[in-house]
Amino acid sequence: MNYDFHSIGVNTFGRTSGRIKTFCPECHENRKNKRDKSLSVDIDRGLCHCHYCGYTVNLAHVKANEERKRRQTEATSPHPHEAAHFVRPVYDADRVSALSPRTTRWLVEQRCIPQETLTRMRISEAQEWMPQTGATANCICFPYFENDRLINIKYRDGAKNFKLVTGAELIPYNIDGILATPEAIVVEGEFDALSFVAMGRTDVVSAPAGASANLAWLDRFAGSHFADKRCIYLAVDNDPKGIVLRDALLQRFGPERCRIVHFGPGCKDANEHLVRYGISSLRIALEQAQELPITGVYTADDLQDELRRLFENGLKRGAETGWPTFDKICTFELRRLVVMSGIPGDGKSEFTDELVLRLCLRHDWQIAFFSPENMPISYHYNKLAEKLTGLKFARDTPGMTETLYQGVQRFLTKNVVHILPSERHTVDAILQKAHALVVRRGIRILVIDPLSRIEHQRPEGLTETQYLSELLNRLSTFAMQNDCLVILIAHPRKMERHPTTQRRLVPEMYDISGSAEFFNKADYGIIVERDQQVNVVRIHVQKVKYKHLGTPGVVPLMYNMANGRYATCEECTDASVPVEQRIRNAQFDTDCWLPKEEEPDLFAECE
Repeated sequence: MNYDFHSIGVNTFGRTSGRIKTFCPECHENRKNKRDKSLSVDIDRGLCHCHYCGYTVNLAHVKANEERKRRQTEATSPHPHEAAHFVRPVYDADRVSALSPRTTRWLVEQRCIPQETLTRMRISEAQEWMPQTGATANCICFPYFENDRLINIKYRDGAKNFKLVTGAELIPYNIDGILATPEAIVVEGEFDALSFVAMGRTDVVSAPAGASANLAWLDRFAGSHFADKRCIYLAVDNDPKGIVLRDALLQRFGPERCRIVHFGPGCKDANEHLVRYGISSLRIALEQAQELPITGVYTADDLQDELRRLFENGLKRGAETGWPTFDKICTFELRRLVVMSGIPGDGKSEFTDELVLRLCLRHDWQIAFFSPENMPISYHYNKLAEKLTGLKFARDTPGMTETLYQGVQRFLTKNVVHILPSERHTVDAILQKAHALVVRRGIRILVIDPLSRIEHQRPEGLTETQYLSELLNRLSTFAMQNDCLVILIAHPRKMERHPTTQRRLVPEMYDISGSAEFFNKADYGIIVERDQQVNVVRIHVQKVKYKHLGTPGVVPLMYNMANGRYATCEECTDASVPVEQRIRNAQFDTDCWLPKEEEPDLFAECE
């Protein structure tokens, strides 16, 4: 339901739904802090409450009372449609010039156009033959001037028939009124234009063809009269034809400098609003014209619900994995890009497999893999099954029963899918399939393993750095638009060896082959290092973009050859300690991770 907040002096800043904070009409003028928006407004329910003075209004009740009073007035008044809650123009017989007293009285008393406005706009009347009736009728004459030269005249008779001078040029009504003005108001009819002139806004024009999407008349004036406008108010009729005209004007002028004027319930146009509510209310309607959102541009007001949640609850840590030491320095959030790297053979894919399984099990984030190196796909499912059950994936393994096998297959079918385009393995093909899986299956994690297996299509004239920067932008955009966590595995350049130990140096994000953009564009940067000398895998978290999600650090893990899982442990970095004693307190996990779903007896073997 639409509520008239204008009538109680509440400025909704063009918003037509939702909840906002605005100025209280009761206490704002007396407040020292003029910037304090103390009035909470529920636009949809018509509720207002001031947190400073306690002023409270329920417009639903106000509207009901007004409707009841209106019905009572109509039942007793000889002129039931005549509003009387504002000062109306008064007819003065001594000031009639080009209009007859009868026509002037009708314009002043019925259409609420002051006589000085009629004189200023040179409104007159004449006897004119009307083609609609085939007869001569008394008509109001609206003169169309350009550079103060009469170009055309529109005639309107008492039956609302219109005609223009045959052969005369079709130009907007009052086009001189917007020449070199910073703003302009566009309306649909002459009476609407006169209503704004009566309010004091002479920078108003009326479309000459009414509610028509044919804007050929605009071509000649677009550069000379509209190009310099910083704001254009579209105050056309609130009906289907008016909306068609509004949309056509929006397309020509651009939404970034247009505002939509709403006239409230029961009012189709500006003149109806003037007749019903008066000049002051029409001025408020113009001031509260709706500012159209610009695609891709947001203000704090657009995000007020999110800001309120952050204000009330604060920034929360992201999704945890279940590795306690890892979760202390890194948690994950959807809509982010993770770049994973490490020397070939150090276990980037193995670590990523367990990472995404843990996120899936704890947070129900379904997974899509593009992993040509894990071929055939059944071999990859075999590895995932061993991580899930903690057992070798073979019938003759103790504990690996048919029932457990069925549970594994059901879990993997529900939560893990592989992308293998039949066409070329381009970024376009991969993201197209991934988007389809977002829509159909609701995937939340996309793993691309590795970048080198994508068939790159670098345009001519684009450097490798520029191309990779554009590719990373596409992956980040996909993550944002599809509410996903995208994990990209990329190989580093060939690393040098330590001069003493001859071990290859641990790569950094800037060492990833191709471009430093991998560090710059990633939300998370993780390096996997396997130190075979001490039998430890170190996870180097080199970048976490947002501090509430984590901080850079190093986590030691031990790889369990029996089931492919990574166990938390402690690492002593004291070189005087023997190598075989540097890894301590490894927490190996052999439990079955499959969730007990609707049929807990199905997973009895996991206990």
